[in-house]
Amino acid sequence: MSRLLLASVTRKPRTSFTLHNSLYDHLRCQPSRQKQHGVRLKSGKPSSRKTEVVKPPPLTKPTAPQDSLFSRITGMATRVDYDALRAQAVETGNDEAVTVNTRGLIDKMLARYPREWSTLRELIQNAADAGASRVVIKIETSPSVRVPSPQTEDPSPRVKHVLQHHTIRKWVVENNGQRFRPEDWARLKEIANGNPDETKIGAFGVGFYSVFSISENPFVSSGSEAIEFYWKGDALFTRRFQHGVFQSTDTTFILPMRDPHIPVPHGAELFTLCQFLTRSMAFVGLESIELCIDDWRMLRLQKFMPGPVNIEIATDINRTSSDRLMRLGKVTQDAIQLEAEWIAALQWSTNLRTDRGTAAVSETTTGKLTSLFNKWPKMLNQNIEKPEQDGNRASTDTVKNLTAVYQQKAFFHVNKAVIETSVGRDLSTEIQRARKKAPPRATTVAYLSQSYDERRASNIEKPTMASKLFDSVTPTATGYIYIGFQTLQTTGLGAHLSIPALIPTVEREHIDLSSTHINTWNIGLLRAAGILARISWSSAMADFRRQQSKYASISHGKAFTAKELAEIIPAASLAYETFNWKPAGPRSDVGQYIEKAFWLSSPEFEILSSRGIIPYKNVRIAPIELSFIDELPVVPEPLLKAGLIKSLREGGDLTEVQIEDIVWVLENSKRTRTPAELQQLLVYLAGRARAKTITRADIRSVLDVAIVTDDEDESSRVIQLRQIKNHIDPNKIPPDMPLPPSTIPFKYTKTLSKFDTDALGLQELQSLDWICWLVEDQNTSGHTAEKPNIETNPAFASSVLRVLSKNWSSLNAESKAILTSLLDGRTIVPTRFGMKRPSEAYFSSVKVFDDLPIIQDLANVKEPVLAALGVRKTLEIGVVLERLMGSSSEPRGMGSRWSHVDLIKYLVSVWPDVPERDRQRLKGTPICPSEMSSGKPTDEKFQVANLYEPSDSLRRLGLPTLQWPGTYHSESKEGKLLRTLGLRDAPPYSDLVQIIAAAGQSRDTSLRDYGIRYLIEHHQSKGYNESRTTEVKTPFLPVHGSDDKLSTPSECFTNERVGLLGFALLSKHLHQYAAQLGVQSDPPMERCIRRLLRKPPQSKRHAREIFAYMTSRLGLITNDHVNTLASARIVPVGMDKKPTDDDGSRLRYATPRMCFLGAGGDFKNIFDFVDFGPEANMFLLRCGSKHEPSAAEIAHLLTQQPAKFLDELDVPKYMDILVQVAKAWDTLKSDASLVEAMRKAPFLLAAREAASEGMKEQEDEEEGAAKTWQLAKASEIIIIGDDIINYQLFKSYVLAAPQQDETLEDFYLHLGAPTLGSLIEERQKFGEFTSDQTVALKLQSMIHERARLYLHQTPKESIRHDAKWVEKSLSIQAVRSIVVRTSLKGQSMTHTQHRTATLHREGSNKWVIYVTANYEIWDVSQVLSHLLLRRSKPGDAMMLESILRSDLRSLQRKGLNIDKILRQKEREAKIAQEMHQQQLEQEVRIRRERESAQDEIERQGGLQGPDVREKDSMPGDFPGPSPGKNHDGGDEEPQNFLTDTLKKWGFDFGRKPQSALTNREAHTNGNRDGPSGDQDMGSLDPERGTHGSVPQRPPSEIPPTPKPPLQAMSPQQLQSQLQQAIRSCRPHTSSSLRSQPEAHKVEEMHTTCDVKPGMNILYAGTTSDIRVFLDQDFLTSTQSSGDQFIAANRDGLQHFASVLHDCATIYNVSRESVHVFYDIDSDTIAFNRANSLFFNYRVFRDEHLGMMQKGDKIKPICRWSSTMAHELSHNLEADHNSLNHPPPPPPFHKTYSIICLFHASSPLTAQAGKTSGRNTACGHLKSPSLARLLRLMQNAANNNNNGAVEAAAAASTNTGVNKATTTTDITTATASIESGGASSQGDVRGGV
Repeated sequence: MSRLLLASVTRKPRTSFTLHNSLYDHLRCQPSRQKQHGVRLKSGKPSSRKTEVVKPPPLTKPTAPQDSLFSRITGMATRVDYDALRAQAVETGNDEAVTVNTRGLIDKMLARYPREWSTLRELIQNAADAGASRVVIKIETSPSVRVPSPQTEDPSPRVKHVLQHHTIRKWVVENNGQRFRPEDWARLKEIANGNPDETKIGAFGVGFYSVFSISENPFVSSGSEAIEFYWKGDALFTRRFQHGVFQSTDTTFILPMRDPHIPVPHGAELFTLCQFLTRSMAFVGLESIELCIDDWRMLRLQKFMPGPVNIEIATDINRTSSDRLMRLGKVTQDAIQLEAEWIAALQWSTNLRTDRGTAAVSETTTGKLTSLFNKWPKMLNQNIEKPEQDGNRASTDTVKNLTAVYQQKAFFHVNKAVIETSVGRDLSTEIQRARKKAPPRATTVAYLSQSYDERRASNIEKPTMASKLFDSVTPTATGYIYIGFQTLQTTGLGAHLSIPALIPTVEREHIDLSSTHINTWNIGLLRAAGILARISWSSAMADFRRQQSKYASISHGKAFTAKELAEIIPAASLAYETFNWKPAGPRSDVGQYIEKAFWLSSPEFEILSSRGIIPYKNVRIAPIELSFIDELPVVPEPLLKAGLIKSLREGGDLTEVQIEDIVWVLENSKRTRTPAELQQLLVYLAGRARAKTITRADIRSVLDVAIVTDDEDESSRVIQLRQIKNHIDPNKIPPDMPLPPSTIPFKYTKTLSKFDTDALGLQELQSLDWICWLVEDQNTSGHTAEKPNIETNPAFASSVLRVLSKNWSSLNAESKAILTSLLDGRTIVPTRFGMKRPSEAYFSSVKVFDDLPIIQDLANVKEPVLAALGVRKTLEIGVVLERLMGSSSEPRGMGSRWSHVDLIKYLVSVWPDVPERDRQRLKGTPICPSEMSSGKPTDEKFQVANLYEPSDSLRRLGLPTLQWPGTYHSESKEGKLLRTLGLRDAPPYSDLVQIIAAAGQSRDTSLRDYGIRYLIEHHQSKGYNESRTTEVKTPFLPVHGSDDKLSTPSECFTNERVGLLGFALLSKHLHQYAAQLGVQSDPPMERCIRRLLRKPPQSKRHAREIFAYMTSRLGLITNDHVNTLASARIVPVGMDKKPTDDDGSRLRYATPRMCFLGAGGDFKNIFDFVDFGPEANMFLLRCGSKHEPSAAEIAHLLTQQPAKFLDELDVPKYMDILVQVAKAWDTLKSDASLVEAMRKAPFLLAAREAASEGMKEQEDEEEGAAKTWQLAKASEIIIIGDDIINYQLFKSYVLAAPQQDETLEDFYLHLGAPTLGSLIEERQKFGEFTSDQTVALKLQSMIHERARLYLHQTPKESIRHDAKWVEKSLSIQAVRSIVVRTSLKGQSMTHTQHRTATLHREGSNKWVIYVTANYEIWDVSQVLSHLLLRRSKPGDAMMLESILRSDLRSLQRKGLNIDKILRQKEREAKIAQEMHQQQLEQEVRIRRERESAQDEIERQGGLQGPDVREKDSMPGDFPGPSPGKNHDGGDEEPQNFLTDTLKKWGFDFGRKPQSALTNREAHTNGNRDGPSGDQDMGSLDPERGTHGSVPQRPPSEIPPTPKPPLQAMSPQQLQSQLQQAIRSCRPHTSSSLRSQPEAHKVEEMHTTCDVKPGMNILYAGTTSDIRVFLDQDFLTSTQSSGDQFIAANRDGLQHFASVLHDCATIYNVSRESVHVFYDIDSDTIAFNRANSLFFNYRVFRDEHLGMMQKGDKIKPICRWSSTMAHELSHNLEADHNSLNHPPPPPPFHKTYSIICLFHASSPLTAQAGKTSGRNTACGHLKSPSLARLLRLMQNAANNNNNGAVEAAAAASTNTGVNKATTTTDITTATASIESGGASSQGDVRGGV
């Protein structure tokens, strides 16, 4: 990179900055007489001129939709006329303007600007819109207070010091554009009123307000006018005036920093800013941008454009978008020269934290730096390329002069098109509504890119400072869409697109495609941009076409040469990469719209090919060089990796060379191919075939048209490839040998592999085919010099035989046989007697005769090949037998005749060379005699295979043996040859068995035993072990007990116990050889079972033995065997007494499944019980027997023989059996048939109190009455259950079920037995209601409180109605008398009783207990237990009676948890004691008189100050001592709730209130349980029916503290101060919070709110818009992360956030200032840190999460709203130990939160406001009843009557939150206060 190093430091003049700085300081000092302006809102109406121009919304809690008046109206939609309602609202409603919090509005607008440098971006865009050509940005700094400036003249240390240690004082941005016009000044003060000029980018009217992200009081000067912005509270004002002192043609924006501690950007921060400014030069109409820091110009960017030239648009390009909204007009191209000049300090970077000095300062400045410009660039987190140290980069070590100047230039070009829009009226209207200006009729679209020449001219090497600086504007992988400035949206191609008419989102970072009409407009512009990109491509291709005209090869119709391609490829590669379409982001559909328009704008698309610029449809891709078809245009090889080519290939638009292309070229070419081209063609086709991209048919189509001229020799042979079918392997057939015409010469295939030749369809020429061609065509084609005759030419025959010998091993047997057959009859073997057939020729080793033709000249031919062809090594066997063993004449040269022994010895010598056919002939010829008993040979000859070896063992078996003189050795050569010819060494197994069997049948025991011994001894050696003994059908083995009886191996066994089942036993002396003989120890289990089933045991002893044997083989019994045996009658059971067996009883057989093992006990005469001993019993258990019957079996038998059971068993045992069956009901009920049988069978026991004849009687010891038990069906039996009283009435008429077991009762119930209660009919008769229902009310209260205790220990499944149901659906009524008439269904008998309590149902879910005045607790307990429990027992009613009779203290001593009830009773007793009707009436009358007087005062103008208070007490005061006296009779200063409270909080009337302390932290701690009552609540006295009195604890006495006299505060002042306390809340933005614990001794208050515990919490994450912090000790101890904690507690945190959001809504507190923390074990409930509120999730989880999950949200909201009120009070007073700090719970909660609850929940407020028109002290409520309630609450708080305030809070909570407040609810709350007014002691447990 070229650079210019200046010798001196270049300073920029300070004239303009000095001018505007002086102007700014001058205007800041202008007097307040200058005109004030409120910021104009979108409606165009200016705000009020008062200081507080924005009125905050009322602090009310929004009502749930179902509680609103609107929800009630919508519920009556079919009856209400909404048009009439709306007309009535328009006619009678009040007009109220909508107010806006300007500061909040601007903050929310700035939240939509997430990108960096948003403020500079807006100011630069405004300058461009004003037609400016130059923008100057200056950062004015403040020196460091810690590090002094260097005292040196060298500028490098000074600029380094500024960058390292100075902070930003203000930003100054100046441009030379058009000065502000009046409408510009007006628009500057208006929010959401954009630039109406349709050609400008600004549309939303919010861009300028981005300056408030860094500056609190921006200042603007343009020409002779200036304007300053300033704040009053949350309202924004301006001062504008004309000045004549300072004149300037420029427009200047001065932005003083809100935070003066922001460090000066340097290093990566400063470089990122420079990159942003460089990007800004791309499309913005500026010529220069400068960046200065104090006196140093860090960067200057200049842009030069020589002027546009027109681009010729091809006629095939459609310039209209597909939606016809846009049409491209003229397209021009202009060059851009971008020049950057910077000093070395820009390249220099240091570590901010190290140079700042301390980590604390670094952390603070870094945090402030990130908030600069709304969102400071995330240079520490984003992947931003930082300047690297290289040859062109300055560092602290290598560059000494930081003011040295560097320069660099970069070149680009931009194509700009004029767009003519055609927008319909409807679309234009919608766009105008969205943008506040009509869509332009004409706009522009620009395309910025960099060509190869421009990039080379820029000469920017990477990585350098210049390259990284210009990288921000140079499109690389993908470009961006610019709407004035770069957006986050990419284009999808390597070029930037400027579309100024695009409508972005508000933050101008994304394209708005959500709105239907905006979407249509934006898509049309994107399509126009795609058409411009297509025109740009065509322009680039036109440049290439002009360039290629200078090349001679293209001019002559040939392809590019390599040199020509090298010159044009770089530029083409860059163009291809530029137009390589990639997925756009973040919205991919944006790129798709552009790309689709790019491709659809023209059907023709030209690219660069080997033959120039031609349409891509005619271009192919050649993966390799294909010179044999150089006429075909292909993509040059260097461009194959270009992105555009890849895209075209992936889309299928650009394909590889196809077979059709090759065929077309070869058919239409005027020349033949050369041998080299033929080789290349074959290689190409083989590669395609290898890749399986072409078929054999494709290859054949190419070869059929290919013609090659083989001119490498003198013959110039023409080869037509359609005739070629074969190729040769030079390793098999020499290339110089004659070849058939269908075989291609080897020189063309030498580079191909076997796979390639196979793929080409060329088969290898086999030696068989080649020899066949040589031999068979001798007579037809003759022989030539190329093809000699193999039968007449010995030399050629020798060559062919050598080739055949070489390939012989690779031939298969079939080929060998064919060749042998083919050559057998031809004279192809050269011998010493000439050419002979193979069978006529002999090897030289054969010398028996002298006249044999011996082979010659075949030295290199293998002997096995010649032998295979028939050349002989031995004499023919027939000759041998004829010449050597014949009897006619003696052979020549031989002696006497040979014997069979001589023949064997000769054959041994020549056996390897004996042909196979001679060997087979020898095996079939009888050549050997057998041996006679005398040892001499027989005259008859035998085949060797029919004889055995001559041995004594075989002779003893009587087998024919070979006659062999002398000693015979089986391992000698002769013995081995004889075995080859078939001589046997042992008889086969089957023959041996037959020999043994025959000997046994003939009683030749000697031969039989020898044969068995021979079989055993040679079992392994002779292979008898491989014989299948199971297949032997001939019996040959002797069995035990009979020498004459024989058996097969599979029919006899060695286990002596098998005889029990009738199996044969092998002779015992052979047991040890059972394995060799194939005899098993036991028969297979299947056979044993069949024998057992066929013949069961004949006696119990026999059965014991057989079953014991079966037990020994228990492991072999499978489940299938068990299924067979279980149902077979094989078990003998003694039954009759006819003596037919040894034990004297007649046998009866039973199945194992129906037998039981053991003595039987009570069931021995009912079920079959057997015992065969432990071993035998195991077999029966396996077969399904059991030790005792199952419940199902008992049930079955019970239904069949119930009388037998009862006869064998007595009643108690029978009852036990029924209980056992009942317990198995869950199993039995699945058997439907059994259940039905049990329902119908009379097998159930039932009792009747009267004895009857024929039945068994039993005395009931417990009841003392005789019961008669009998068997009956379930439908005939009645279940008594807990209805004992009615049973006593009708017991003689009832057949009752047993009552001692609930399981048995359930069993009877399942079988259909009715309950007594279902048969009882009651008729109730009540006396008149008593006039005094006190007894009923007290009993109802008692039942409500005691029912929870009673049901606490009861299982849920036994409860019919819970305590909540009792409170909701059960009531008590007192009557004078109760008479109940009881009757039994089906009986005429009735009983009449007088009762003191009975239950009556009224309605679907309403029940009433009627009681008499002197009711009995037992009667109440009985009816109540029936109602609460599903099945009541007598003990349940007695338990309930005990709970109702005992007092709470007694119950507590018994272990019941009654603390909650005791505390509730204490509060009720205190309230009841103070509620005296006479005092209540008197106080109501007095307050109504005061209320009327107060209303009259308010109509006359409100409170009049202290004088009015002295004459008449403040409305709402309680009656009592005079204002000037205290309770003790002494003097007391005048006071009321409002003034006293605000005085405690630090407000003094007549002067400004105290400012809230900063950096304060208050904690809410300690006792969350509050006081617990422990007094006796009395007991329920049945005689009197009243409660005992409750003693009252005396109230705590707090010494009165003298207070100074205060001035009265109006309700408006109170509301203002409360709102200020709320507005001071701020979010906690740090990621951690640490503080040390503090403790203060509080002398004047008895409270636990006096400790500040230490905090060490870290930010964990956000859930439901609330930031969550976790204790550091918790994270360390659990080794968990914040994300894990939030995920594990997501449900609870969401519930907690919901409660806190509702509480924040009550007080109108910003949700961002509410936080959640979690610690391990501290007592902190909540704390206030620097006006940020923190609440403990652990407390909520332990106390309120369960309520929330059950749907109870009221109590948590009351609790945490009180806590939030306490923490809000710390915004006014920080310390707990201050005398100004109010005692908890603060009056803030007692007044303000309850006011909000009533106001938000009551629709009566609006209705009352329409009629009364009166205003109350709260400023919101207009209902007289509500106003009265609030005044009572205020006075109660003034008198420290916390009990009254809490009563009102509870009333408001119960009525105002859950449902709409009614007049009755207000009256209830008022009565709560009035009744609480008599008490001076109370406690609000909802507080801290």
